[in-house]
Amino acid sequence: MTVSSGRPITIVMIEDDEGHARLIEKNIRRAGICNRIVAFRLGGEAMAWLMNGGLAHGSGLVMLDLNLPDIGGVEILRKIKTDPQLRRLPVVVLTTDDDQREIQRCYDLGCNVYVTKPVEYESFAAAIRKLGLFLEVIELPPVDPPDRGGRVKGTRP
Repeated sequence: MTVSSGRPITIVMIEDDEGHARLIEKNIRRAGICNRIVAFRLGGEAMAWLMNGGLAHGSGLVMLDLNLPDIGGVEILRKIKTDPQLRRLPVVVLTTDDDQREIQRCYDLGCNVYVTKPVEYESFAAAIRKLGLFLEVIELPPVDPPDRGGRVKGTRP
C-alpha cells in the first residue's frame, strides 16, 4: 500500500486488546499488506506520536478501537479530524460496538470506514483479511508536515 508518490503508508493501530492487535496484524499480513504497523495500546500515546510528527513526510492510516482505557476512541477521532495536520488522515474505526448511534456519530466526526469486530474468531479473521484487501486498492493523501513556524503548509498565520 503506497500513495501515488510511491511513498509507503504507515498503519497506526490503536488497540488496547493484545489478542485483537495480534489478530489484526496477522490477518492484514495474510491479505498481503506488508506496510509498517505502529501499534499503540493507549490513545494518549498514539495522539502524542501523531501530533509530534510521527508521520512526518509520509502517509498513514489509523485503525482505531473505540474502547480504550485512557482516551476514548471517539475523542481521538475528533482530535484527528479537527487538527489541521492530521485531518486528511484516514481513520478506520474497528470496534465491537455495533450501536447505530455510535456508528452515526463516528461518521459525523469524519471516520472513513466503520467496521464492527465479529465476536467469533474465524469471522473476525475473515473481516480483517477483507479489510486488508480494501487497503490494497485505496489512494491516500500525504500528511501535511508543519512548517518551521508550527503552521501547516498552505494555511494562513
